Amino acid sequence: MASIEEYAPLVGQAVIDDLRLLAEKLKGKKIQLINSTSVGGGVAEILNCMVPLLRELGVNTRWDVIKGGERFFEATKKFHNALHGKSVDLTGEDFDIFLETGRKNMEDLDTGSDIVFVHDPQPVSLVEKRSDNKWIWRCHVDISNPDSKIWNFLMEFIIKYDAAVFSAPSFAHRLAIRQFLISPSIDPLSDKNKELPPETIKAVVEKYGIVRDKPIVTQISRFDRLKDPIGVIQMFRQVKKRIDCQLILAGGGASDDPEGVKVLEEVKAEAAKDSDIHVLLMPQNDIEVNALQRVSDVIIQKSLKEGFGLTVAEALWKAKPVIASSVGGIPLQVKHKYSGLLCHSIDGAAFELKQLLNSPGYAKRLGENGKEHIRNNFLLTRHIKDYLLLFLSLYHGEDIVYL
Repeated sequence: MASIEEYAPLVGQAVIDDLRLLAEKLKGKKIQLINSTSVGGGVAEILNCMVPLLRELGVNTRWDVIKGGERFFEATKKFHNALHGKSVDLTGEDFDIFLETGRKNMEDLDTGSDIVFVHDPQPVSLVEKRSDNKWIWRCHVDISNPDSKIWNFLMEFIIKYDAAVFSAPSFAHRLAIRQFLISPSIDPLSDKNKELPPETIKAVVEKYGIVRDKPIVTQISRFDRLKDPIGVIQMFRQVKKRIDCQLILAGGGASDDPEGVKVLEEVKAEAAKDSDIHVLLMPQNDIEVNALQRVSDVIIQKSLKEGFGLTVAEALWKAKPVIASSVGGIPLQVKHKYSGLLCHSIDGAAFELKQLLNSPGYAKRLGENGKEHIRNNFLLTRHIKDYLLLFLSLYHGEDIVYL
């Protein structure tokens, strides 16, 4: 794990000095972060990078993960899909299991820290246990058009927090509590994003049987219908009629996502008999993800819904040309025709992919612009600063509002 000073060459010493100054102002405060999984997914990835740096800065930080059984995570997956606007059959039993699991976690977790920072819907009901401390709810998903039944249910808890944090302006809702806009980030010094020697990249490519004899197009995501892997295959087949290329669909799963195995099987069935489509179920191996992104000619992120899409930022940081859906927080990262290309359909994505594969100079410029855009806006140090300001704002009324 890199120390905070190792980020100075990337972001400037002044940024590091600012972090130390803000952290000093939180001296004596205990910060507690709570989410639903320690591995898999963007939230766990960010917290794994952020928590050690907060501690190094002198912020008394702890991270707790709630417990839940199979039925609980099946219910919260339904909640997740409903928040994204999908039609979901929510039953009374789903709500009962959610509430009962919340009660058990209230009994097990000590939430007496000065600031309790709860991430996403799974632990949202813990606020029922609040005392005279400060509570923040952080929403990482796209709730621009949520199912009203689930949103009204969650609102009963959300309004009991001191503040809510969203990743993109379109996710904000009319609330009686303060709201903050804080975009997620990537850690440029993590195994997933650091520079790799050629021999490491070569070893990963060979491990998965990928031959670098034609352009490589890659989407790396959980196997989730909202990531639209079937749509990516359909797009690829359109392009392959004109340009000989190959597709990598790679990803792992998260312990709080029970649908992953079923979606993976659907993707494998769709890709069957095409040797140019590589469907890779990967363990939580960040070096391998890094290597696959670096060996790719174009990165795709054709999500149907997206909270932010960290894989976009990861690809842009590696100066790769990116084609991504114009949903959720992706347009914050991809400025169309400047730091990448935005798409709205399978046909549109296919058109843009042919354009990039036929115009390597243009693709290179997009990737270079994208890297600088990420450097200036979406690195971990900016994210930590935003959170430190958020924590301080809870003790200073309206003195600090805009992060």
